[in-house]
Amino acid sequence: MSPNASSVAPKGIQQYIAARQGGPFQLINAPYPVPGPNEICIRNRAVGLNPLDWKNLHHGMMVDSWPEIFGIDTAGVVEVVGKNVQGFKAGDAVMSLAGHGGRAGAFQDVTTVPANYACRKPTAWTFEQAASVPICYLTAVASIIKGLGVPLPHLRELPNERIPNLDDLTSPMTPGATQPQVKPPLLTSVLVIGGSSGVGASAVQLLRDALPHLVIITTNSRAHNQRVTSLGATTCVDRNMKPDQIAKAVRDASPDGKGVDAMIDTVAGAMAGNKEIFGAFREDGPKLYSHVMTGEKLEVPEGVKAATVFGRMAFQTDGGGAAMTKLVDLVESGRFKMPLEIEVVGKGLGVIGAGLEKLRGGVSGTKLVVSL
Repeated sequence: MSPNASSVAPKGIQQYIAARQGGPFQLINAPYPVPGPNEICIRNRAVGLNPLDWKNLHHGMMVDSWPEIFGIDTAGVVEVVGKNVQGFKAGDAVMSLAGHGGRAGAFQDVTTVPANYACRKPTAWTFEQAASVPICYLTAVASIIKGLGVPLPHLRELPNERIPNLDDLTSPMTPGATQPQVKPPLLTSVLVIGGSSGVGASAVQLLRDALPHLVIITTNSRAHNQRVTSLGATTCVDRNMKPDQIAKAVRDASPDGKGVDAMIDTVAGAMAGNKEIFGAFREDGPKLYSHVMTGEKLEVPEGVKAATVFGRMAFQTDGGGAAMTKLVDLVESGRFKMPLEIEVVGKGLGVIGAGLEKLRGGVSGTKLVVSL
């Protein structure tokens, strides 16, 4: 056990494992994990449910072997810390990105993760609210920095410092550069496909914080328009229209009626057969297309600069090593709000399977969470 531990860890834990592809899930007993020197062990109080969880279960999308432990969002209390960890101690309330399987998966009593995957839980948020955010936020960070080349000011701020207007810092960073390149504005408009999703609603807020004058257009159901615009979207387009109609509506809503400079696609699988949506790009623009990894094969038109992104890429960005810690600053300064309303589907590891099937059946504008 880590010498930094300030309490004696229990002898064992329970894990909610998927025995094989397609299930069933089983509750098993397992030894208490021992953290590595830069890791922490979190007693989970709530876990978020994500599409990747049921895709892993039914399609084995990111599974190397069975049985496996899923879950990529958690919030709880630190119980044990590795010998090199300085920022956490036993008893700290935290939220964290979990890993892909094994002791890093969230669907168990105790999850073991690298310390930089976690951050202090904002005081105003419940464990259930906190467990709904990490992967959505981190994927949005990656989609903006890696996919669009737009630096995010909150990752570069010192404590009690606010970097002012970043409208002149919108060009992609030179490879290997440690500072954004100051150039005339490049992006004037961005389309966020799936603006009412967790990633989409997070991206809208981060873009608005970075580029106050950016025109942000989203696609989402009309029922979510008020919430999405309250988070910073300029205009919402009805996602239920045909793709060519969506493209026209986006062009009409763009600053000069000619289309958008860039897109963040949070539902890339849904766009795989709808190339008409790319008609929303302005012909003389950079045509940047940042899409979240979904496992679907995507083909983009010639001239579109596509980038596939996923949550852990956020840690590879300039300043991204502290992305989770900086999230707390954003929340407490009022610059980042809960991306989605949450629905607690039950209590205890045993209800996770039913919750995943509910998610698989279709949920809009809501994040499903399990209390533990």
